[in-house]
Amino acid sequence: MTLIEPGDRKTVTRNPPDHADRQAAMAIFSRATGAELVSGLKAADCTTDCRDLRPVESGLVMARGLISGTGQPFNLGEVTVTRAAIQLADGSSGFSYLRGRSQERARLAAIADAHWQNPEIRRAIEFHIVQPVKQRLDNERQKGKAEVAATQVDFFTMVRGDD
Repeated sequence: MTLIEPGDRKTVTRNPPDHADRQAAMAIFSRATGAELVSGLKAADCTTDCRDLRPVESGLVMARGLISGTGQPFNLGEVTVTRAAIQLADGSSGFSYLRGRSQERARLAAIADAHWQNPEIRRAIEFHIVQPVKQRLDNERQKGKAEVAATQVDFFTMVRGDD
């Protein structure tokens, strides 16, 4: 893919990453905290200087559910979502959609996405942002499972001696 920056006609050639890999990385960026994104970008030696392709904005989207988890869809309710679209100085673009209203976190997630697309920086982004956030999410999931397991009640039937 060749990106041409308007103005100075600077050309950047990149090998596009696998679509599923980028989706997975973007999902992790959207779940990262602002502090994790700031420290990860700093540790990966990535710039946060960028321009907005469109203003960062928050809005509502309808969340849908399925009856009994597999049945007919129904509207569950509205969820606040913030989106960001940025362009780095080298011409690469990054995008993010995340739950909540943190415009700064949405911009940082988009910056991480833009840097992640660069094969020369991807490994550093994976090491400093993706892996630590995955580890935190796994720990939170395991903690939740342990809390649920601690409250589990085993029901059994007692047989009376009367026949």
